[in-house]
Amino acid sequence: MAKKTFEDALKKLDEITHDLESGDLSLEASLKKFEEGIQLARFCNSKLDECQQRVSLLLEKNGSLTESPFEESSNGS
Repeated sequence: MAKKTFEDALKKLDEITHDLESGDLSLEASLKKFEEGIQLARFCNSKLDECQQRVSLLLEKNGSLTESPFEESSNGS
C-alpha cells in the first residue's frame, strides 16, 4: 500500500462527505464511511499540526526564532 499523503486523505475525505450527503447509503454503510472520515480527519489534522511546527521552526527574526500566531481577519459576520 502506498504511503498516505495529506492530499490523498483530503481527497478521500471529500469523497466520503459527498457520499454521506447524497443520502443513498444504508445506515451501516454510512456509519462505516463516517468512521473512515473521522480517521482521515485526524490524520489530516495531525499532518497540519506537523507542518505548523515545521513552519514555526523556520520563522526566524533577528537571529532568533520567533513565532506569532496566525490571525484570521474577521468581517464581523
